[in-house]
Amino acid sequence: MGYIGKRSRILGRVMDDAVVLGPSFIDNDTFIDGDVTLGYPTRSKLKEIIIKSYDELDNISDGVFIGKKCIIRRGSIIYENSQLEDEVELGHNVLVRSGSRIGRGTRIGSGAQIDGDVLIGKDVSIQSLAYIPAKSRIGNNVFIGPLVCVTNDRYPPSRKLVGVIIEDEAVIGAGSILLPGIRIGKGAVVAAGSIVTSDVEDNSIVLGSPARLHATRAEYEHKKRKYESG
Repeated sequence: MGYIGKRSRILGRVMDDAVVLGPSFIDNDTFIDGDVTLGYPTRSKLKEIIIKSYDELDNISDGVFIGKKCIIRRGSIIYENSQLEDEVELGHNVLVRSGSRIGRGTRIGSGAQIDGDVLIGKDVSIQSLAYIPAKSRIGNNVFIGPLVCVTNDRYPPSRKLVGVIIEDEAVIGAGSILLPGIRIGKGAVVAAGSIVTSDVEDNSIVLGSPARLHATRAEYEHKKRKYESG
């Protein structure tokens, strides 16, 4: 059963079984698939009241902002106070928690989780089942492979969280783990399966556990061109 909140403003297309809460805004030419929830309230709000109907959820939700020409596929949930700029695409069952910002043209694969207070730049590709925790900062034109796990807690479980910074045009290979508080430099490449425990310099390639310097981005691009032309 779908639900459209009384404060929502919808210019795009929303399937009948989607749920849109609070003062959410959905811009032109955007498609919201069925079984999608937009504007889901935070945990703190849910603990304060007994939920008996969508009307109650609608009343406490701060809503979301969805830009033009976005595609939100079935099963995805976007928490309140999140913002998706134009032409963002989400796969199936993507979770975006409260306070996250996703830049224009970014694509996020099925089953990925974006925790609260995450900033993602433009034209980023986040592959399926990646985990991006709170306080992460991701630049423009970044590639994050499937099953990448970014972390933010040096001494779990602790009350202090420290985000990872991934600069523009970085590449994070499949299954890599990034430990809290590190910086992945502009144009850097992290090889698949690596465990990164310290900062990675701009335009460098690291691999292994712990990840060590292996080559430069220029060498990586040379091998890539050779591979693609073969």
